[in-house]
Amino acid sequence: MADDALTVVKGTLEDNVADKQVEFVGEIEGEEYQFAVQYDVLEALSGDVPDDDALELFERYSDDILEAALTALGRDMEQSLVVVSENDLD
Repeated sequence: MADDALTVVKGTLEDNVADKQVEFVGEIEGEEYQFAVQYDVLEALSGDVPDDDALELFERYSDDILEAALTALGRDMEQSLVVVSENDLD
């Protein structure tokens, strides 16, 4: 699965401040999955705590985040919400 391309479905990226995560719909091989990237991931990649710039940080580190999202999806492709955590980073 590591060779498959995961893309963010246009218009689905949103900052869920209450749950401290960035959410998006990702598509791989024609299948769509709901993802939630914890702020901890953004902090680990950037070195900064997200503060009104979570979407900007997501965009800046999107390659690393999408790779981590594939790792998280690989654990269980049947889950309704794929939560991407620091543990999914290389």
